[in-house]
Amino acid sequence: MTDPWVALEPGTDPAERARELRRAHETFTSVGTVPRPVRSVVAESWRRSARAGVGPDGTASVELTGGDLGTYRAEHPLARVMPLFRELMGTFAADGEHLLAVCDAQGRLLWVEGHAATRRRADRMNFVPGARWSEGAVGTNAPGTAVAVNRPVQVFATEHFIRRVQPWTCAAAPVHDPRTGRVLGAVDITGGDGLAHPHSLGFVRAVARAAEAHLALLAPPRPEEVPLLTALGRDEAELALGGRRIRLSRRHSEILVLLSRHPEGLSGDELLCALYADESVTPVTLRAELARLRRLLGPGLLASRPYRLAAVAESDATVVERRLETGALTSAVAGYTGPLLPGSQAPAIVRLRERLAEGLRTALIAHGDPDLLADWAHAPWGEDDLEVWRALAALRPTASVRARLAALEAELAAPAGWAAARAGSATYSQRPLA
Repeated sequence: MTDPWVALEPGTDPAERARELRRAHETFTSVGTVPRPVRSVVAESWRRSARAGVGPDGTASVELTGGDLGTYRAEHPLARVMPLFRELMGTFAADGEHLLAVCDAQGRLLWVEGHAATRRRADRMNFVPGARWSEGAVGTNAPGTAVAVNRPVQVFATEHFIRRVQPWTCAAAPVHDPRTGRVLGAVDITGGDGLAHPHSLGFVRAVARAAEAHLALLAPPRPEEVPLLTALGRDEAELALGGRRIRLSRRHSEILVLLSRHPEGLSGDELLCALYADESVTPVTLRAELARLRRLLGPGLLASRPYRLAAVAESDATVVERRLETGALTSAVAGYTGPLLPGSQAPAIVRLRERLAEGLRTALIAHGDPDLLADWAHAPWGEDDLEVWRALAALRPTASVRARLAALEAELAAPAGWAAARAGSATYSQRPLA
């Protein structure tokens, strides 16, 4: 293939290619090896699907219905470009007996529209609004894989991991927030073999770019006085301020995280205790750090007596906390890109980091959604989380999940010195619950 993201090149016999891929799929699901005819993007996706515990005879689960779905869709950023999607793709989908679908960044379908008879067929495999079509839930498919690899991708017939999806062909492209670059979701066209043409991939790619351009026009510029702090999953936070993106040192990251949570301000003594476990550190050291931070931020933002931010700051960690507190668990997990300043040993940051992670994992275990649990378990911060793997194994006891759980339980039974050394070296490792 000259383009690995295109499923079929012109002149390829779709029926013969489908038979070839079906044999390859059966080989992979029986012995775990991917034969040569399979494209690299599909082979890698099949392997991710298997590691996530997806079975070839599985089906998608519907997570949102009724009012919950309506509220979530109305608040989602892609709702603002649905009229554009319908304008650009609606007629094409209806006339070609295809479907227009839009998913969020977790592969959850938000809208599925198009030819009525095709929709009825798609309903039978739960290709419906509110259903989760991420790779970790249903394996290789265009919207889920496009989100997973952050690339436009086409999936033809028996390239799909789940057998009941293999009569279909689809092409999808991720849509990004034009301001932050964050993946918002994907736009997809789904139908029959006719969509295996390279033009369908180019089509959804162009539609996604048009949507990003439209979002850029709709989005008002962020007020310069509202700082935005990104501190999850990174040791050095980034501050968006007045059109600038400022990469902060670890200590400055800790200071801004704490001040963003205390708009009323913190005294020098309070900030000193929050930042330094070593009681021998003097106020002079802290004042020097604050002076350097003030020069970095520019005049007017960092005030003193008490130390505080002159403008209310937003952070990704507080966004996740708010979602968790209001019961929006799926959205909270979606916004959680990793532990808060994972390398920080500042006492207050350690407490915040552990409280946020523990709140999320406790809610996940109590909620009992196998897809959300699988997302957490396969993330760097959840790969050693024994209690999450136990909860996942109880709900989805696939061979790969049971094997990982057995390995973790064997590690727990290993000599204490070895286990402690391993735990100390794991930056993202989440301690199991006692």
